[in-house]
Amino acid sequence: MIKVGIIGGAGYTAGELLRLLVNHPEVEIVFVHSESNAGNFLSDVHEGLVGDTDMRFSSEFDLKAIDCLFMCGAHGKSAGFWAENPCPEGLRVIDLAQDYRDESDGYVYGLPEWQKAKIMGATKIANPGCFATAIQLSLLPLAAAGLLNDEVDITAITGSTGAGVKPGATTHFSWRNNNVSTYKVFEHQHLIEIKRDLSILNGAPVEKINFVPMRGDFARGIFASVYTETELSEEELASLYKNYYENAAFTFMYDKPVDLKQVVNTNKCLIHVEKHGSKAVISTVVDNLLKGASGQALQNMNLIFGLPETLGLKLKALAF
Repeated sequence: MIKVGIIGGAGYTAGELLRLLVNHPEVEIVFVHSESNAGNFLSDVHEGLVGDTDMRFSSEFDLKAIDCLFMCGAHGKSAGFWAENPCPEGLRVIDLAQDYRDESDGYVYGLPEWQKAKIMGATKIANPGCFATAIQLSLLPLAAAGLLNDEVDITAITGSTGAGVKPGATTHFSWRNNNVSTYKVFEHQHLIEIKRDLSILNGAPVEKINFVPMRGDFARGIFASVYTETELSEEELASLYKNYYENAAFTFMYDKPVDLKQVVNTNKCLIHVEKHGSKAVISTVVDNLLKGASGQALQNMNLIFGLPETLGLKLKALAF
C-alpha cells in the first residue's frame, strides 16, 4: 500500500483528491493536515465523504511516515512549507499549486500527455493548472509537429470551483447565477506555463497567444475554444491529433462537437477538431477539479509508483 498524506486538506482540490483516494485499492491515507479544521471529521468539511471514512483532520504530520505527499494549499504556500520542513529522502511529492511549475528545485511538470516517461522517473511533480491543462491538450499535437507558428486565439470558460472554496465577490451564488463575465484578459497566470511548454515542444517560441478566460454560471468544468491558422486539411488535422493521443489514457478525439457533461466527474479530456477556411478550430472539455487538478495528480501518482495509469480513476460522467 502507498501511504499518503495531504497538506492543505480543506479546499476543493483536497476534497476531490480524498474522494478518489478513499476508493483507491493501493492507497492508505495516513494524515490530512488542516490547521483551521484540526480535530474535525473529514466528512464535516467534505460532506460527500459521509460513510466513506471516519478520519479527522490533523494539525500535525509526519513526513517520514508516508511514501507520497500531496500539496493542496494555496499558491505560494508550498515554497514556504519546504522552507520550514525538510523533505525526507525518498518521499514523493505532488504539488497542486503553481509554486514549482517552472520545474525548479527538481520538480517535473506533470502533464502525462507530454512528459509521461519523465513523470515515471520523478520524485517531485508540479501538477499543471486547470486552464493550462485544457489549452495545452488543445495544442500539443500541433506543437509536437512544429506547426504552431501563427497567432493563437483562445476563449475558455470555467466553473466556479476554479476560484477555490472561499467565497468572493465574483464567486458567490447571487452574482454567479445567470451570469457570465471575463477576467484577467490576456494576462491569466497559466499563460506562463502554456507558452513555455508549447515553445519547448514546438522547437520555436510560441508567444502570440490571445487568451480570454471567462467565468461560467456552473460549478465545474472547462470548455476551451481554440483557433489558429494551419495549412493542414481537416482530415490531416484529425489524423495528427488521433496519432498524437493514440496511447493517451484519458485524452480522446471525438468526431462530433463536445460538451461539458461528457467529462464532468471524470478524468477525461475530449477534443474535437474542425477546419474553417484557413483556421483550425479545436474544442476541448475537461473537469477542472479532476483532469485539471486532483484527478491528474492521482494519475501522476499512479505513474510514479508504476501502477496502471487509470487505477482509481475509472469514473462515470454526470450526464444529467
